This record gives sequence, structure tokens and C-alpha cells, in this order.
Amino acid sequence: MPIEIQEIHVAEARRRIDAGARLFDVREQGEWDEVHAPHATLVPMSEFVNRWQEIDGGDEPAIIVCHSGARSARIVAALEQSGVPAVNLTGGMVAWEQAGGPVERDAHGEPRHGH
Repeated sequence: MPIEIQEIHVAEARRRIDAGARLFDVREQGEWDEVHAPHATLVPMSEFVNRWQEIDGGDEPAIIVCHSGARSARIVAALEQSGVPAVNLTGGMVAWEQAGGPVERDAHGEPRHGH
């Protein structure tokens, strides 16, 4: 039976982050370089198998974000199955930006190469 995942919208995510919840971005490095939330931690989906233990929301469920919400939903399901409380940010970074969430971009507005 598929695991039910909890979805939250940007306003709720921002409220939880202000209260101490942690935000994890599961997009890849190039996407992160283009734009990301300033307080997010990057754990790319391609590295998830080796790094999932780094995802810990502290006293609150970890908030997981990707570009539009599809990859993060899969990550939330995997975390929940592993006993790590997590919620999916509905609409991903697209919704985050549209709702006026704070973002950081590459200084040139272009993806950086390398790490």
C-alpha cells in the first residue's frame, strides 16, 4: 500500500521554517546554482541513497522541495518509509518564487560550472 505523504503550501512552509523547521532541496547542483532558498540544504536526488541520513528536520518534519514538487514527493515517501518525518512543499521552487519566498541566485543569473 503506498505511503500517504503530507503536502504543505509555501505560507505554511515559511511559518514552519521561521519556527525552526529545516528545508532540504533535492534538485541537482545546476538547478540549485540558478536559484535556491537561502536557508535550504542541498541534498540532490542523485545522491539521496548515500546522503538521506543527513535529512533531519529537528523537532519538526523536514520540508522537502524540488522544482515543481514531483521529485520531492518521491523523496518524502522514501523518508517516511525510513522513519524520517518529512513533508512535501507543494509546487516546489516554482511556487516558492511565485509566492515571494526569499531566493538566492548565481551572481550572473547563469548556472555555475563545478562545485
